[in-house]
Amino acid sequence: MPPRRNGKYKLPDPLPEGKVLNDMEGKQWVLGKMIGAGGFGLIYLAFPTNKPDKDARHVIKVEYQENGPLFSELKFYQRAAKKECIKKWIECKQLDYLGIPVFYGSGLTEFKGRSYRFMVMERLGMDLQKISDQNGTFRKSTVLQLGVRMLDVLEYIHENEYVHGDIKAANLLLGYKNPDRVYLADYGLAYRYCPNGNHKQYQENPRKGHNGTMEFTSLDAHKGVALSRRSDLEILGYCLLRWTCGKLPWERSLQDPAAVQAAKTNLLDELPESVLKWAPSGSSCYEIAQYLVCAHNLAYDEKPDYQMLKKILNPGGIPLGPLDFSTKGECVNVRTPDHQKVHSQKAATKQVSQMQTRFMEKSVHGEGSAEPSATGREVQKEEKRTRSCNKEAAQESTRRRQKYCELQEFLNEVKSSPQKESFMQFPNSFYEPHQDPTHPDTFKSRCPSWYTCTSTAENIPRFVHTHLLLFHG
Repeated sequence: MPPRRNGKYKLPDPLPEGKVLNDMEGKQWVLGKMIGAGGFGLIYLAFPTNKPDKDARHVIKVEYQENGPLFSELKFYQRAAKKECIKKWIECKQLDYLGIPVFYGSGLTEFKGRSYRFMVMERLGMDLQKISDQNGTFRKSTVLQLGVRMLDVLEYIHENEYVHGDIKAANLLLGYKNPDRVYLADYGLAYRYCPNGNHKQYQENPRKGHNGTMEFTSLDAHKGVALSRRSDLEILGYCLLRWTCGKLPWERSLQDPAAVQAAKTNLLDELPESVLKWAPSGSSCYEIAQYLVCAHNLAYDEKPDYQMLKKILNPGGIPLGPLDFSTKGECVNVRTPDHQKVHSQKAATKQVSQMQTRFMEKSVHGEGSAEPSATGREVQKEEKRTRSCNKEAAQESTRRRQKYCELQEFLNEVKSSPQKESFMQFPNSFYEPHQDPTHPDTFKSRCPSWYTCTSTAENIPRFVHTHLLLFHG
């Protein structure tokens, strides 16, 4: 399991501005002013000595050498996220960019008799938690585009044997020079779920339970199970719901991990009606509900269908534009390929319904089974034999497949009557109705990442509207 974030790590004494650090490749970096601090380390502006630049485009993260999170993050970048590897992936997948910060180097330094570990990274801008605190909920189109961008990142790190484990608004940062892009930062909890192509086995361990950020951590983490790909997808689903609705059903119970776990279990067991009811009146959460159905019904070691998940969040397959965090009303008209205007609700509902049918047929017939990183046919066969002997995993898989069948009829009924969404009633629901996130009693999010900088709200431009083929009630 990843190291638990607790009080055993101490913040280091600040390093003096102007100190020169030598990384492992012999490059020299000059420390600028400190711009951030958190539970474990400090973050400074940085300048390469051979390319002086008044506008720093690099930062240096610093911790005591014995601390764990920065070491874990460093290992992730060295094994899975080298600059040239990310570049090849972008070209192969024909992406405009991949939201992983660029890693430039690392090393050790001494100060006042203590050894420090440091890592040189691309400088980023404001994190989405600050924007959320200022603006409240995000536009639906923005939320869904964030989901697609994060799926691109997760597919890359999953294919390189890692999971992130701590996706949240505080760890999503806008670019510094390109603030229309979003990056997933802070890999201090990154976990190697499939070392050398051998997927970790499903095993519950209550002593390791409830790890991660309580609002968003997965059910597997609550049970003390080693993180897998489905954990990241589940965490992302909770984030999408939080950004859309302004709160999560368990936010008033964060001091009671067992209650949070029970609430998440109820949400997932009652899909999709639990999500549809939690949505603000007049809004639509069809895509998020459908996404969570797909994520929840993955087997522990199953490879997600990332393209299918991205189609759920972007049914029209429209190229993604700049992110828009403005609070004005969302346009409801889109253009078809023949440039004729159509009502976005009808277009999106039709496409989501067609995709839902294809996905359900695929799932019920057992397609899209586990595809762990390949190290040969014998490894894959051995994993299958091991899973067949694991009673807990087998029971879980059976229950999830049965859930697909139960959901199909309900989803088809809901899709056929989208106009009634805002006042549909769901008896025996665990959840209270959605509350206005601007109300003083509404829970206010916390837990900012230490991987932030001192940008201000004035630095956030008002971007052009995103042209996803989606609707906002």
